[in-house]
Amino acid sequence: MFRRTLHSLFSLQSYSVYHRFVSQSKNMKIGTHDGVFHCDEVLACFMLKLLPEYKDATIVRTRDMAKLNECDIVVDVGAVFDHRKKRYDHHQREFNETLSSLRPELGEKFNIKLSSAGLVYTYYGEQILQQLVPSNVSLKPADLTVIFKKVYQNFIEEIDAIDNGVPIASEEPRYKIRTHLSNRVGRLNPEWNSNQQIDMDEVFKKAIALVSSEFLYSVNYFISVWLPAREFVRDALENRFEVHKSGQIVEFKERFPWKEHLFDLEEEMEIGHEVKYVLFNDKPNSWRVQAVPVNPTSFVTRKPLHKSWWGVRDEVLSEVANIEGCVFCHSTGFIGGNTTREGAYQMAVASLEADM
Repeated sequence: MFRRTLHSLFSLQSYSVYHRFVSQSKNMKIGTHDGVFHCDEVLACFMLKLLPEYKDATIVRTRDMAKLNECDIVVDVGAVFDHRKKRYDHHQREFNETLSSLRPELGEKFNIKLSSAGLVYTYYGEQILQQLVPSNVSLKPADLTVIFKKVYQNFIEEIDAIDNGVPIASEEPRYKIRTHLSNRVGRLNPEWNSNQQIDMDEVFKKAIALVSSEFLYSVNYFISVWLPAREFVRDALENRFEVHKSGQIVEFKERFPWKEHLFDLEEEMEIGHEVKYVLFNDKPNSWRVQAVPVNPTSFVTRKPLHKSWWGVRDEVLSEVANIEGCVFCHSTGFIGGNTTREGAYQMAVASLEADM
């Protein structure tokens, strides 16, 4: 039900926001380059149009400097980065700014070179997010900062990196991802051998519609789904010694997104990386014990479940583990299941005490 509601919410927002681009204003102009477009300037223009002062602005696509100089704000063209003048190009040889270099109060980990999307988000991101907060949600300043960073990490940063040619890995990736947003936006451009007459401004609007739905969904997810789980994780960390004397097992009463919260709160609470396992109720008569990964996106864990259980199921697993109600243990030992809370807890304790 919630997913349907969330989908409806961002779909309606996307529809409403998309139709802002039909309106024209003689007052405000957003400038960007013409010709082949990329995801970064499409997103930059869309985010600016979310702000009240630019919601009715005309998007001017040109490389004519005289026309760009008439614009109130310019992104991804012009060879100038100057926040005071509202000029946000990143193609200059001397440009090496990152979110951390421009916003050092956010920490040092945001070290990807910014694109025009990242520049707009750096300076206007909080204002943009505030336009998208549901009316029934009240965000504290600290919450807004958390959301700002998560949207950057999980949406904007990828676009910055791809546009600037920053590789995703230090070595050659083992497989390619060709379905990411930047690639899908790029596919809207005419093919090199197409003979059709195409109105590029209309195609640019299609790109904005595509980007808008993805961005709005991401923001709504982090505000309405992800953030509410934060206090549950905090409570579990504060009460972890009541679960097990080691403090290395935490318990959630239900399934929710916890990994990024756990890592953030471990740092905030200065408790190190001592938590090894998470217990949670998946559904009636179904509990999970999950090994904490070394980082939120890794498949490598701090301490996997007992190695003798890997890939074993049901009665055989219960016999091997000497624990009733076992359902499964993943072949890599990152997660296991039991029919009861007590059984899942015993699986965590046995794994914790095992010499791996």
